[in-house]
Amino acid sequence: MAGDEARVRAGFWQKARSTLGKVPFTEDAVAAFHCATDSATPLAARTVLFGALAYFVMPFDAIPDFLLGLGFTDDAAVLLAAYTAARLHITEDHRARARAWLKRPPVNPPAASPAGD
Repeated sequence: MAGDEARVRAGFWQKARSTLGKVPFTEDAVAAFHCATDSATPLAARTVLFGALAYFVMPFDAIPDFLLGLGFTDDAAVLLAAYTAARLHITEDHRARARAWLKRPPVNPPAASPAGD
């Protein structure tokens, strides 16, 4: 999990910002990020979410993201599976934080707090 977490923390916000308007699941991905970085989320759920988010962030995956119409289908499938597995731990606060981030201008991405949330 440590490798996935480091990859996600390093590249998630840039990837999320670059996919706005291109994929319908950006809000879910951002909510999943907030859940994964929340220290109150059980380790098993955090592990699943970080794994899926790492796949989303990776520049190379099963279907390259630049392929119009198909590029994000594999990312969506992986994130949907992880989101479904962890849905009981993705709180309204995580979703509200995702919606708030989506409304912010793309100047400075939010940094995860030292507490991990």
